[in-house]
Amino acid sequence: MSDDYCDLCDLPLSTCVHGMPPAPPPPPAPPKAPRVRTATVRKSAAAPATTTRTAPRKWTPPEVLAPGIVATLTEAGGELEQEELFRRLEELMADRLTDADRQTTPEGELRWRYAARKARQTLLSEGVMTKGRPGIWALA
Repeated sequence: MSDDYCDLCDLPLSTCVHGMPPAPPPPPAPPKAPRVRTATVRKSAAAPATTTRTAPRKWTPPEVLAPGIVATLTEAGGELEQEELFRRLEELMADRLTDADRQTTPEGELRWRYAARKARQTLLSEGVMTKGRPGIWALA
């Protein structure tokens, strides 16, 4: 055999694994710069919030409607049908409801009615109201 062929596998040295020197190792990666951590400021749960809300409210929140719901039910003897409660509550809260409250949600319900239903859920969880019968809102 000639010198151009491998003695171990009879392949040309240019293609033989025996005749080709191993590939040089890859160059080492440049060292990474250490990450610098910036301090994050976290509010403690015990620290009271010092910011006040300066923007006017867009919609009436459920916690504003809750006392009106309780007062309306108390005046009615402890229970009312939902539609009658909404009618009386709207009269009671007419001066507090905004124009945005009278707009509809994407589901088509008036925003203040949606907030009243959310207030009812809170009153139910607090034990002020009971579920009662379907369509009837009742005090506990």
